[in-house]
Amino acid sequence: MPVSKGHLNPGATDVTFDRFELGPGLAELVRHVWVVRWEIPDGEVRSQRVLTYPALNAVIDTRSARLFGPESRVQVQELRGTSWAVGVLFRPAAGRLLAAAEPANLPATGEHLGSAPHQALADVMNGTLSVPAARLALVGILRSWLFPFVSELDERAAMVNVVCQLAEDDDSILRSSDLAERVNVPLRSLERLVYAHIGVTPKWLIDCRRLQHAATLLFAESSTQLADLAFSLGYTDYPHFSRSYKKVIGETPRETRERGEEQRRSTQ
Repeated sequence: MPVSKGHLNPGATDVTFDRFELGPGLAELVRHVWVVRWEIPDGEVRSQRVLTYPALNAVIDTRSARLFGPESRVQVQELRGTSWAVGVLFRPAAGRLLAAAEPANLPATGEHLGSAPHQALADVMNGTLSVPAARLALVGILRSWLFPFVSELDERAAMVNVVCQLAEDDDSILRSSDLAERVNVPLRSLERLVYAHIGVTPKWLIDCRRLQHAATLLFAESSTQLADLAFSLGYTDYPHFSRSYKKVIGETPRETRERGEEQRRSTQ
């Protein structure tokens, strides 16, 4: 199963996630599909904190299908009642194919995604199929919708996928110039390429990797040493790391660590 590093506080017992890939032929367009269902007791709320990948997400729920761009700060979704959502996390190459607006200009509320098979997906999610059968049905519907876009991918799209994967996976890349050197592209050209496809800078690709890792680790492991973590991520000192972290995540590293510990105590 694909793992989400963007979901920063997993573990709520009444919120379930399923993640899966769409199979052959779509790997350059789609990273994975995520499905969330929740059944929250009356009067209660579950806050889900997400630091988005530097790519676009299609989100289909009971009401609509919308396309969202990456956000540079953590997003908080408050879940109530009983419902569901189906999401498609796209590769960076998909940005220019799916968005009517430029990726950088997608509104925070998302763009209506008229081509999405909303009713077919809702029929599956509102039905009585088992989880494996529902997954199989969703794969078929989503493959039929997205496969025609594959033929529109070009060399620039393939390059932006490579760039973003390197920024995410290679911990030795700490600056935009490091990334440009790795792909043998002038820095200004790299900045234009990334911005055109996903609306963020190469610097944000690198910061996103570091902060996703930090937030996930701090929430999961209360023994994490803050200064050691900052050093391991390439920050010059802990205060620099803490300022960057709070600007994006909305709380200090220490507060995230305490939040994770509190949730573990509440579920024991």
